[in-house]
Order: sequence, then C-alpha cells, then structure tokens
Amino acid sequence: MAAKKKIEYTEDKIKTLSSLEHIRLRTGMYIGRTGSGAHYDDGIYILVKEVIDNGIDEFIMGHGDRIDVSIEDDMVTIRDFGRGIPLGKVVDCVSKINTGAKYNDDVFQFSVGLNGVGTKAVNALSTYFLVRSHRDGKFVEAEFALGNLVREEKGKTTEPNGTFVAFSPDPDIFKNYKFNSDHLARRLRFYAYLNPKLKIWFNGELYHCKGGLLDLIRDESQYEKIYPPFHYSDKTLEFAFTHTNRFSEEYYSFVNGQFTSDGGTHLSAFREGLLRGINDFASKKFSGDDVREGVLGAVAIRLKEPIFESQTKNKLGNSEIRSDLVAQISQAVSDSLHRNTAEAKKLIGKIEETQKLRKELNSVKKLARERSKSVSIRIPQLKDCKHNYNREKNKGLESQIFITEGQSAAGSLVSCRDANHQAIFTLKGKPLNVCDLKRDALYKNVEIYNLMRALNIEENIDNLRYNHVILATDADVDGLHIRNLMITFFLRFFESLVREGHLKILETPLFRVRNKKKTLYCYSEEERVQALEELGRGAEITRFKGLGEISPGEFKDFIGEKTIRLTQVSIDGDHSVSEVINFYMGKNTPERREYIMDNLVIDAEMM
Repeated sequence: MAAKKKIEYTEDKIKTLSSLEHIRLRTGMYIGRTGSGAHYDDGIYILVKEVIDNGIDEFIMGHGDRIDVSIEDDMVTIRDFGRGIPLGKVVDCVSKINTGAKYNDDVFQFSVGLNGVGTKAVNALSTYFLVRSHRDGKFVEAEFALGNLVREEKGKTTEPNGTFVAFSPDPDIFKNYKFNSDHLARRLRFYAYLNPKLKIWFNGELYHCKGGLLDLIRDESQYEKIYPPFHYSDKTLEFAFTHTNRFSEEYYSFVNGQFTSDGGTHLSAFREGLLRGINDFASKKFSGDDVREGVLGAVAIRLKEPIFESQTKNKLGNSEIRSDLVAQISQAVSDSLHRNTAEAKKLIGKIEETQKLRKELNSVKKLARERSKSVSIRIPQLKDCKHNYNREKNKGLESQIFITEGQSAAGSLVSCRDANHQAIFTLKGKPLNVCDLKRDALYKNVEIYNLMRALNIEENIDNLRYNHVILATDADVDGLHIRNLMITFFLRFFESLVREGHLKILETPLFRVRNKKKTLYCYSEEERVQALEELGRGAEITRFKGLGEISPGEFKDFIGEKTIRLTQVSIDGDHSVSEVINFYMGKNTPERREYIMDNLVIDAEMM
C-alpha cells in the first residue's frame, strides 16, 4: 500500500485574496444559494435586490419616488432617482468592500445595507457591470468585467439625479440561470407594500400601492378572510392581520424594507404580542395554538442597527428589541379590538370555535394513539432509513421517504434503496379523499394516521423526519388519482410542507428502448422518438405500465443520488389553494365533468 502523501503546512500555503476574489470564491457567504433562478431565494434575485435596495434607501430618506427595473435575457438595468452616488466615490462604492454611506446615520437612518458589500458582490459576480451616477448636471460612469475596472468616464448631463446600474450575472457561477418573472414580481410587490408612495416600473408594468401591509394581506392570500384585517402603523412599526379558515398560520415579516423569509425576533415578538393583546382584550387565557390557527399576518419594523444572521438578511437576530416590541404590539392589538368591536367579536368567535374543535380533536387523537399501540409499537407500513432529517440542526438533508402503492412496487424499492437515507411507506389501496373533511378524519383513518406518524407531522412540520417526501405512483389513471389524493391531503392539512419544497413526485420511465448494444430509458414520448432515432427503428420498445413491472436492478438506476428525477410540487399563480382543491377533488361533479370533456386529450397509442 502506497504511503499517504504528506502535505506540509508552510508559508506558501497561506493565501491573501482581494475582496472581490473572496466574493467569487466564497459566493454563498455573500448571496446564499447560487441556483438557476427556479427558487425564489436564488442568487440572481439577490443581485437584483442588492441594487434596488440602494434606491429604496434613497426613497426612505426622502429622495426619489420612482425606480425603473428592466430585465431582458441576461441583462438587468436599474435606475433610481435619488441623490446619486457622490461623483468622486463612484468606483469605490461599487468595487471596494466596506465602503459606503450606510454607516452614517445622518445620511441613512433605516438602511438594510449595513456592511458595504451589496453592489460590490453584484459587480464581482457579473461578466458585465456598469454604474452611472447623475448628480447636479454632471455624471461619472464606470464599466467593469468580473469586478475589474475596464473604463471610467466623466462629463455633463441633463438627466435628473440618481444612479443607473446595468449588469449581467456570470454564467460560470450561476449555471444555466434564467430569471423567473413571477419571483421578481413578488419581490417588487413587497417593495410596493412597504413603501406606499413609491412607484416601481418593471418592464413597463407599474408596482404601486397605497394601503401598505393592509394591501399585502388583502392581495397575497386568496383564502377567504373571516373579518376585515386589523391594521396598525407608525414610524417604526406596521402590522396587519386577520383570520382565515385554513388550519395553518402564515406570516410575512420585514426589516427596513427587507423581506425576512426566515422571520426572526420581530416575527416571534409579533406572534407573542398578538396572543397577549387578544387575551388582554377578551380577559381570557386562550392558548397560542387556538389564537394563531388560521392567522394571516404581516409585520414590518424599521431599525437603526439590525443584526441579521447572514449576509442574505433572511432572519433578524436583535434579541434586545423583543420585550419592548411585544409590549407595543400587544397594546396596539388590544386598542384596535376595542375600536372595532364588530370585527373583534368575529375574531373571538373564531378562536372559541377553534378551541372547542381542538378539545374534540384531542379526544380523537387519544383514541387513535391507543388503537395504534394495541396493534403495533412500530408503524407496519414503514420501512425506515438510518439517518433522518433534523430541521433544527440542518442534518439529514438527503433523507427521502417514498410513498408508494402496492406491495410489488414497494418490494422493488425496498430491495434496491439506500437504507441509510431512503425510507418506504406503502399505501394499501387508494387513500382517503380529505378534500371536504375536518382534521378529526385524519385520526379516524388508520392509514392516514400512520402516515402522519411516519412523517412525524401530527402537530406541525417542525419535526418532519424526511427532507424529501416523494410520491412514487404508477403513471396510469389509478396511480395519478392516488397522487392527487395525496397532494390534496398535504395541501389541505400541511400546506407549509408543500410551500417549503419538501413534497416531490418521482418521475419513472414510461418506455425502455434497446437493441443488442444499448438500452435507453425514456420519460416522455419525445425521448422515445429520440431513442428510436439513435438506436434505429428495429429497436425493442417496452412500455412500463406500473412500478412493479420495473425490476429492482433497473429501479436502482432511477432512485440513485445522481440519476433520480424529481418534480417538486409547488404552489404558483394567484388562484386560491382551497378553490383549486375543491374544484378538482370536491363534490362539484357536473362542473368538473364539463371541464374534463372540454379539455380531454386522447392518447392515440392507448386506443
């Protein structure tokens, strides 16, 4: 056996990187995930955000009420109408880290850009970057490539004050990226909600609102509100909330105009203040679960020195503000309820109904647990894996559970899975359609209850045991029906599991095309045609009608770490989730039949 090569730790191993080199080498530290643009928090959107944030900061300080944003192919242009970068510091402000005016409270009191990194990261991560500052009849323009200055130009201008930035993200860092207009539109809507007098133009479309977070609560969720939203606003705090008939709670939280997708101190303070304010008004001791079930809320604060847990600013960490914020929110909630007694009555009625249903549910839960203990200590339909997902510790990210139908498919999966990270849950026939049912039905149905136990999501998804919950059903009519029933279950009772990207669909091949030399697996009709062109018309074609027809040897290739094909179940568009579920899975048989007949596509091969 060859001796292991010894690596000396000497002076020549010490490296000193320039600021921009460090940004390119450790991109994740500065903008989080790189990604292709499919995810809302992918880096290309953070680049856009960092530039827009500068225009927002100008607006907050009373300079400029318009921002123009344009994206065409890979080129982003952003123009604000603030004061413009001081002309002598244009190059420094976009290329020298820890340089900027955000450290000066006289110039920027409530800025989200605190560490002088923002536009420098955009510059470093772009193949082309141009900045032009217009200031009192003069301009300075600088062009960069990968953070390196290419040219600088000065002159006179007739354009109004402000800053223009154009950039093109580096495809070597952002592989196969593409901007998703829906993700961009959502970010711009948030800016408009938080800055009611600001006008943002994006590719010719205006984003502008007058009602602040009240408009956000009205617009962003399509669930029916039980009462008109309560709204409170002052210089440093704004919040709005209402209740819906959904089972989960949903919040939007912001700091200095920044959407904090992971919440933080201000969100936990809002949740506690809401509970305390309602209890003070009602002179009751409602539990947090009873008060917050169905809550739809938004909270925004302005803070001079926010502390975020990462450069991407998704979570606020200022613990010292919590007690004062809870007290302020509690008082504001109580006062709002006293001023709006009709809406307050509906709110209290909703909470009391939830409280009553929860007591009834607890008795059903008790019976279900006793029943499951009498049958088996273990969950009979579950083949577990060794390493489970732990959300709090960020462990087990590769863990998967395949929810499959029938023993034959489960047998193939069990025999070829990776037992360290892949678990199997076997459905016995078609699961219960829970579209029109209440939560107690989940505990009365043995199979659904066992699935909740397997996933460990009885109360919420905080202790979810698998990062990837994968629906592995046949591609025939029955399999697709089972898939829809399971999606209905998760959307109706565990919507956050879907929204957070845990629910996936396993794509399995429809065809196997082979000759004596080569075998190709095809996931669509187009791939089958291409395979025939490659292997010749004499190739043998096998159509897989069910997972049980695929041998374990073949199946291993379809669920391997590098070869598995998963489609994420996502919630897109402006339709209400409850409306969509009720249309496709509810009791509106005539309307659904008419829709199917109008949109039916006949597969010639199946005739």
